[in-house]
Amino acid sequence: MTEPRQTLAIATLSQWQLIRLRFSRHRLAVLSFNLLIVLYVVAVFAEFIAPFSRNWNDVDAIYCPPQLPKFSFQHGVHVNRVARRIDPITLQNYYTATEDVVRLGLFVRGNPYKLWGVFDCDRHLLGPRQAGEPFYFLGADAYGRDIFSRLIYGSRISLSIGVISIVVTFVLGATIGGVSGYVGGATDTLIQRAIEIINAFPHLPLWLASAAVLPSDWTSVQTYFAITIVLSLLGWTGLARVVRGKILALREEDYAVAARLLGASHGRIIFRHLLPGFTSHIIVSLSLSVPGMILGETALSFLGLGLRPPVVSWGVMLQDCLNIDVVANYPWLLMPVVLIVLTVLAFNFFGDGMRDAADPYTAQ
Repeated sequence: MTEPRQTLAIATLSQWQLIRLRFSRHRLAVLSFNLLIVLYVVAVFAEFIAPFSRNWNDVDAIYCPPQLPKFSFQHGVHVNRVARRIDPITLQNYYTATEDVVRLGLFVRGNPYKLWGVFDCDRHLLGPRQAGEPFYFLGADAYGRDIFSRLIYGSRISLSIGVISIVVTFVLGATIGGVSGYVGGATDTLIQRAIEIINAFPHLPLWLASAAVLPSDWTSVQTYFAITIVLSLLGWTGLARVVRGKILALREEDYAVAARLLGASHGRIIFRHLLPGFTSHIIVSLSLSVPGMILGETALSFLGLGLRPPVVSWGVMLQDCLNIDVVANYPWLLMPVVLIVLTVLAFNFFGDGMRDAADPYTAQ
C-alpha cells in the first residue's frame, strides 16, 4: 500500500513541486547550487568578509607566499610571521618563517570601509586580532596586496557580470525568439537567418573586436556596463532558438487559441500564456549560459581589452600571470583560475540538474 500512496501523492504535486523534488535527488546539482549561493553571498558582503581592502598593500611583502592558518592552545588560530630575505647572488626575494605569530579572530576590527557604499563599518569576519598586522592566506602579489582579499572583491565583478548579462540575454532571447516562433512566416525566416549569421562568427574574435573599440578614457563603471552589453549581444541566440521551438509547439494549443479568440493581444499571449509554460527550460538555458559570460569577461580582462585596474575582477588579477617566469616562481598568482573553474563547473552541474528536473514526468 505504501508505493501506490506515494505514487498518488506525487501525482497530485504541481509542476514546480515535481521539479524541486526531482532536483533535490540530484546531489551534485544541489551541492553546486549551494556552492553558488555561498559565492554570491561572499560577493555581496565582500567588504565584511575580506580581511583587507582591495588595494591595501605592504611593499615589504611583495610575492609573499601563502600563510596557512594553524591552531595551538597557546595562541589559538594563528599564522607565523615571515621575514623577507634577498638572495645576494640572484637578488631574488624569498621568505623564511619566524617564531613570532599573528593571532587571528572572528569579527575583529580592521580597515574601515563602507558596506555597499552606505554603512560605515570596521568589522571584518576574519582578521588579525591586532589591527594592522599583515598576513596572507593565499599569498601576496607584486605590490604586496593580499590575494585572498582581492579574490573576494573580484568575485563581485566577475559573478555580477554573468548575472546582468543573463538578464539582458533573457530580454533579447525571450522577445526575439517569442516573436519569431509566434509570428512565423517571413519574420521567422529573417530572424533565424540573422541568428545563423551571428552564430557563424567565432565569438572570441568578436568579443575582442567589440572590446577593442571601447574608449580608453572611459571610467570603470562605463567599461563594466559596456563589457556586459557586449557579452549579452552575442549570447542571446541560443535562448532565442529554445524559445522559438517551444512557442512553435505551444501556439496552437487550445488555451492559446482561446486567448486569441477572446481578443488577447499578441504580446499578452506570448508573455502571459506561452512563455510561463516552459519557464523551467528557460532557467536551464540561462544557467548553462552564465559560464560563457564569466569566461568571456575573464578572457577580455586577461588580454587587457576588458576591465582594467583599479577595477578588481578575476580576469584583471590574471594579468599578473602573463609572464611565464612569474607564474613559475609564484604559482599562487593563479588562484583566480581555481575560483573560475569551480564557478563554471558549479553552473554547469546546476544546469544539468535543472535540465533533468525540468521534465519531471519522464522516467528516471
